[in-house]
Amino acid sequence: MELQWPLILFTTLVAWSAGVFGTQAVLALRDDAPKAQLPCWITAAVLLAAGGIAVFFHLEHFERIFNGFGHLTSGITQELIAIVVLAVAAVVYLVYLRRPGGRVPAWLAVLSVVLSVVLVVVMAHSYMMSARPAWDSVLWILYVLGNACVLGPATVALICAATHEPVKMAGVIALAGAAVNAVTTIAYAVTLQFLEGSFTTVGFYSDPTQPTSPLMDVSAVGNVFTGDLAPLMWIGVIALGAVVPLVAALLERRGTAAVSAEGAEAATSRVELWMAVAVVAAVIGAICMRVVFYELGASVFMLY
Repeated sequence: MELQWPLILFTTLVAWSAGVFGTQAVLALRDDAPKAQLPCWITAAVLLAAGGIAVFFHLEHFERIFNGFGHLTSGITQELIAIVVLAVAAVVYLVYLRRPGGRVPAWLAVLSVVLSVVLVVVMAHSYMMSARPAWDSVLWILYVLGNACVLGPATVALICAATHEPVKMAGVIALAGAAVNAVTTIAYAVTLQFLEGSFTTVGFYSDPTQPTSPLMDVSAVGNVFTGDLAPLMWIGVIALGAVVPLVAALLERRGTAAVSAEGAEAATSRVELWMAVAVVAAVIGAICMRVVFYELGASVFMLY
């Protein structure tokens, strides 16, 4: 299937944005790193806006985008609703941040976390369809959630370090998120490995002039670990997308504890280094997985 780069960027940036907003809401629950809250909010807003702009380039006729919002069961409608609801909550969140004291109430922080998760789930779910076996898996939804779990906390930890705020809680969340991301990435990759079996019994064309021609070329699906997509999967998705962020988060936690006696400046530099590595690697890995996602998006729509 042809790569849809606007949608690749859209899903990556929205998951990243939701991860940042959800993580800062967790910190707000603990009244932790207050000076980092506004920079985190701005970062999440910019990422969400960039994702929204990216999706427009997927449309041949921009002016017709609202024609797709007429059915509540359509994925684009559900995505719009989730984004608008999250945006409203984010505006309310900002209002509380700008008030004297800048404290976000617990109910709003919890709501922000829930809406961040809902947005990612709704966005990922809109790509699930029976006609594309590679896409029709709940592990895809969990994978995109894993992206948010590592990109958001790592970015927030980096912002905390840059604003000279305590990084411990954000670092712990980043480590947990990197572990979740690694597990969901490998689980979805293994699912894709067995994808070829989904097409072995799809049947043949009913056209009498080619009665033995299959509905699709099964070999075109490929083998993600040993075929043409293997370098992208092993290096981009597994190594960079799953392993590197986890190792970086581990090194950040160990390094921060080890250099804490040497001063805050050394600890801050260590956090900035490893969290930057985690973010960059996770972004590259997320994009690589989405490339694989589209490359394996072979359709059996003829059966539906």
